[in-house]
Amino acid sequence: MRNLRLDICYDGTRYRGWQRLPGKDDTIQGRLENTLSRLLGEEIEISGSGRTDAGVHARGQVANFHTETALSCAEILAGLRRYLPEDIGIYSCKDVSPRFHARLNAKEKTYRYRIWNSEMPCVFHRRFVTVLPEALDVDAMRAAAAHLVGEHDFSAFCGNPRFKKSTVRYIRSLEMNRQGEELVIEVTGNGFLHNMVRIMVGTLIEVGRGERSVDSIPALFGGKRAEAGFLAPPQGLCLMEVYY
Repeated sequence: MRNLRLDICYDGTRYRGWQRLPGKDDTIQGRLENTLSRLLGEEIEISGSGRTDAGVHARGQVANFHTETALSCAEILAGLRRYLPEDIGIYSCKDVSPRFHARLNAKEKTYRYRIWNSEMPCVFHRRFVTVLPEALDVDAMRAAAAHLVGEHDFSAFCGNPRFKKSTVRYIRSLEMNRQGEELVIEVTGNGFLHNMVRIMVGTLIEVGRGERSVDSIPALFGGKRAEAGFLAPPQGLCLMEVYY
């Protein structure tokens, strides 16, 4: 039995997210599994490094699957590139150790959130940014972001009210940079809860709007979801890289 790794990118605009849904063909995992099953002539189940929400994108998603096929990695890669829709791309396909697991072996991930912070129209990037034309206090947002770095209980930043496992996560870095009309937020950590990055961004936006103080952030740790900021829209978020 071979264990194969896929490095994947996708435009999540028209999908319900990564995770397969029964009877639905509009998830990334579902599309990949259906295509691989037809291509290899066997039932294929893939494991991703993590789930992305509906409308969220990825430049560096990683997945693995087990197969009995004798096809070479080059042949599988060619088949995937031929039959997958144009908004799902495969960078590479390669044999890996039988022990490799895309999710369980992941050490860190980097996400990027893009905000079009301008009154200028955003026609050509609109599917990949969140448009916020109002003025934001970026210095205050940076100061608030500094509180989020480190190991904390991010329960208030979890979108799943029934989550029973530990909500403690470690954020190694959270950087914010203006690039022309865009405000780019990039966060790297050892794991992320459901909706966590989008809630963090929503909280920082509230600070930037003057609706929440910088010093209010530490009180959120270990708190309830209603205490943190709004859920930022999905289209601005992209999984950039998974580290092993």
